[in-house]
Amino acid sequence: MAAEFDDDGEQTMSINEYLESIEEEELEADLVLGGDEGDECTYSKGYMKRQAIFSCLTCTPDGNAGICTACCLSCHDGHEVLELWTKRNFRCDCGNSKFGEFSCKLFPNKDVENIENSYNHNFKGLYCTCNRPYPDPDLQEQEEMIQCCMCEDWFHEEHISLSSPNEIPRDEEGEPLYEDFVCKACSTVCSFLTLYPKTIWAAGGQSVPPVNTSKDKSVVEDIPPKDDVAGKLETDACSDSSKKDNLVPDVDCKSASDDKKFVTGESSQNDGSSSLSRGITSSHATCILGVDSMAASLVSERKPLFLSKNWRDALCRCDKCLDTYKQRHISYLLDKEDSIAEYEKNAKQKREEKLQKREGAELNFFNNLGHVEKMEILNGIADFTDEFRSFLGSVDPSKAITAADVNQIFENLKNKRRRV
Repeated sequence: MAAEFDDDGEQTMSINEYLESIEEEELEADLVLGGDEGDECTYSKGYMKRQAIFSCLTCTPDGNAGICTACCLSCHDGHEVLELWTKRNFRCDCGNSKFGEFSCKLFPNKDVENIENSYNHNFKGLYCTCNRPYPDPDLQEQEEMIQCCMCEDWFHEEHISLSSPNEIPRDEEGEPLYEDFVCKACSTVCSFLTLYPKTIWAAGGQSVPPVNTSKDKSVVEDIPPKDDVAGKLETDACSDSSKKDNLVPDVDCKSASDDKKFVTGESSQNDGSSSLSRGITSSHATCILGVDSMAASLVSERKPLFLSKNWRDALCRCDKCLDTYKQRHISYLLDKEDSIAEYEKNAKQKREEKLQKREGAELNFFNNLGHVEKMEILNGIADFTDEFRSFLGSVDPSKAITAADVNQIFENLKNKRRRV
């Protein structure tokens, strides 16, 4: 029977499969958009912890601006727009100085520039260390990509510096066992994570090299002077707070052991300390690590990291560690609302509330109708049910239902209403 369908040249699916596909597409859209209906520009909300961001190459071909969902729909309809999924600590640019004479239809009175925004090669439609677009026109089958939770760039599995993609923690069905991924370049900035117990690492993932925390002379000599540390932090790939608008396509990291360049996504350089009060518990005096995370001799080999569920809860919040996060511009790691898992959790909750509200509105609408209107609706439902049952009883089960068949059902209903 499958061969018969293939010969007809029509794609077939059951009604249940069709309804399930629609529901899956709606859920996927809600997860990406975070439940944002796209009714209003998010500019007035300031630098949001996380939101869906798009890049309009029609208006800003240099990839140096980002727009919110509402502006994507209302101001840039018909333009060449890239979906960037989500970005942290970002404010909508639509209509500011980067767009020339183009004005935002939803919120025209914007600042000339959002100085805390930062942009990487994703805004030009390029990803990974290979600097390729997605979808890649040169590939017949698109490769799966993983997003770094720090720089927020996307990487092909074969380009994350593992000897084999099989090292990525997955279950038997291929689903990820990790909550967050840190790319090789960003692992330098958060190398202190290797001081934590194995519980923060995803099961079945990479082995974490041992950390040397001794404080003998040979270790101390390997640690750059305090001033050099500060200087490096200001120019580090994953915490650079000075390169707001500079877009550098090459995304490899610059370090003492590697001459490559790396420019990461936006707000990994913004620690967002002013907005973390709800996401961070009060600091404590005793460091749970028991060592100075800034002075410890950490991993000599940079490598990607895969972190387990709720790993952020295990991070130390003593004064010294809080200062370390602040110096490295990664205080957002302490904020649970920064994580993609939390973002999607909130999106699902908003979706459920939206569906409940919609069902309530439909019920209220029906209850507020008069008796005649209610009977018309109920009779229409009954007529459709009878017609559809009649159709199913007469159709050949070995053949696919075509668009012509569906149109005929509604044509029969129209004729029946005319006769009445």
